[in-house]
Amino acid sequence: MLIRMRDLSKIYHLGGQEVRALDGIDLDIDRNEYVAVMGASGSGKSTLMNIVGCLDVPTQGEYVLEGERVSDRKDDELAEIRNRQIGFVFQNFSLLPRATAAQNVELPLIYAGMNAVERKSRVQEALHAVALEDRAHHRPNELSGGQRQRVAIARALVNRPSLILADEPTGNLDSRTSQEIMEAIDQVHREGNTVILVTHEEDIAAHAHRRVRLHDGKISEDTGSRNLTSPETGNRGS
Repeated sequence: MLIRMRDLSKIYHLGGQEVRALDGIDLDIDRNEYVAVMGASGSGKSTLMNIVGCLDVPTQGEYVLEGERVSDRKDDELAEIRNRQIGFVFQNFSLLPRATAAQNVELPLIYAGMNAVERKSRVQEALHAVALEDRAHHRPNELSGGQRQRVAIARALVNRPSLILADEPTGNLDSRTSQEIMEAIDQVHREGNTVILVTHEEDIAAHAHRRVRLHDGKISEDTGSRNLTSPETGNRGS
């Protein structure tokens, strides 16, 4: 099992009132699952994804990622876990405008302290995975929206993380380009990666094999099989 959450809650205090953004979430996600997290604005899906991505910690409850309890870690420990185990794909691409595609993809490896020779090899491998080798030296303003998002996918993959989190990855793209990006994310999953996709669009969520729907901070629906066979091992998730 990759992710285990038990009785997970996130509570905010606003104007003297208690707001439960998450309210007693129990959730397991196996390796190589492809999960869409859905819900209306205010349902708690963004809060859940921030905790899954180690960008925030719960008020109460337990979150275990790849056998490691992370729900009570300090900020510097969470940052190290994020860089080592999680690849992010954001709606707004989050690329450095003055850096080339290759330099943007390389950033997580620099933070990880990897040597230059291995960094170059990993960057080439990641750009090849999203068919952008010929755009390695282009800056974001020289790329289309779809190409920028593929750079973001390559950056998410370059550290070979345990988990890929894609937060509304097609939100700023037209329908044709959105389909191209989803095909790229589908391929990421087929190659053995665990993918969690946050979306409010039914057609985008249809790419996933499992849907987890939130309402008022609780899981209101969880459909699809957890026990998917890994193409790397041929075994079912534990």
